Amino acid sequence: MKLLLAIAVVLLLVVMEGMAARGTSRRTKRELMSPLHMGGIRDPFGSYCERRGGCCPGRDDQCTVPYLDTICYCDLFCNRTVSDCCPDFWGHCLGISPPFIGTCERNGHKFLSGQTYKDNCNLCTCGTTGRWECEQQACLIERDLIQGVNRGNYGWRAANYSQFYGMSLDEGLRYRLGTQRPSRTIMNMNEMQMNMDSQNDHIPQYFNAAEKWPGKIHEPLDQGNCAASWAFSTAAVASDRISIQSMGHMTPQLSPQNLISCDTRNQGGCAGGRIDGAWWYLRRRGVVTEECYPFSAPQQTPAEVGRCMMQSRSVGRGKRQATARCPSTHTYHNDIYQSTPPYRLSSNEKEIMKEIMNNGPVQAILEVHEDFFVYKSGIYKHTDVSSTKPPHHRKHNTHSVRIIGWGEERNYDGTMKKYWIAANSWGKNWGENGYFRIARGENECEIEAFVIGVWGRVTMEDMQNHHHHNRRK
Repeated sequence: MKLLLAIAVVLLLVVMEGMAARGTSRRTKRELMSPLHMGGIRDPFGSYCERRGGCCPGRDDQCTVPYLDTICYCDLFCNRTVSDCCPDFWGHCLGISPPFIGTCERNGHKFLSGQTYKDNCNLCTCGTTGRWECEQQACLIERDLIQGVNRGNYGWRAANYSQFYGMSLDEGLRYRLGTQRPSRTIMNMNEMQMNMDSQNDHIPQYFNAAEKWPGKIHEPLDQGNCAASWAFSTAAVASDRISIQSMGHMTPQLSPQNLISCDTRNQGGCAGGRIDGAWWYLRRRGVVTEECYPFSAPQQTPAEVGRCMMQSRSVGRGKRQATARCPSTHTYHNDIYQSTPPYRLSSNEKEIMKEIMNNGPVQAILEVHEDFFVYKSGIYKHTDVSSTKPPHHRKHNTHSVRIIGWGEERNYDGTMKKYWIAANSWGKNWGENGYFRIARGENECEIEAFVIGVWGRVTMEDMQNHHHHNRRK
């Protein structure tokens, strides 16, 4: 009797071990499958277990039905492992309501578990509990930021911009700026010494280069989602300076794309670059006009640059000549324009003003904060509107712009507010027709910390040649 009992126990253990081993391998297989309800029941009203002809008691790994691109289970074990039951398992096999609500509401419409919608820059997913689960990224356009600026006494107005809506703050800083902060060596560059004579140097309260040199100061361009303000601000300042210096005989709008695609020495194209590298290229290689080499915003990734379509060769006396036709078929003028080495101005506002008044617009570095993107009008100063928000709502990065003038206006309390007039590169529907005013004399957002001037390489021969070009047109 004891022997029979021992044999029965051994047999029972063997059977149980075999079942456990088989169950372990099968369970591993089942648990590796993507749980259906983690991604949401995409068809909660379909007929699966019912169509199969019934449900299986206990665990049966063959008790399955095809479900979309996978399978679902109709055995009583499915509810205890990885929630891979068929959508009608609870109703058909157990006669109860599903434990997952599986629907969320939005604007009076029902959405199934797993479905998504975009709320500004954040993706919202309908969770299995019937609640929307949304990302918490800081968006470039935040309604409460705009309202906070407009309700406060900050001296400027904010607005919504459709081209920024749906972008996160991180994306705005990554794709809409694009000037690397100058290295310590460049920041230590000697400032040009300027003789300031308080008796004879009459600096007016208001000055705009576009009014002193009509037709020679170029309109702001739009860099799109190409992080290349390093190329746009450099090309714009050089364009204005060459036009002024040649007394209007040459009025080129120089090509940022030429710099983006061809100035690749330690530069990142639409992924950011250095203004000192851009000026090196303008001096040593030169660029053509925007008409000849038009800007092409990146379609897929902002890091797209496109191969360089323009090369130049030396023709002596420091001058260069294009070795290819214009990428654009609308013009045959592929003249190369060059500059002299750039020079750094003092951070003294009076010296910057004198330089602009005498020689034309200058280039400046600007630290862009989250509220600058929504600037619409007035005299910008960085606000504290986001100070109570989490840190990821308060970020900044480096940009470069062109200063073309200055002015001052009376504040609501009777005090005078001084400002710079600057051109951005976000298109003419941003700010004050593509321009913005920013507090002057306070190094607001570091706009006075690193200011650059330059001369075009212009000779009498160049002016005569371009004069003939223009007459032929």
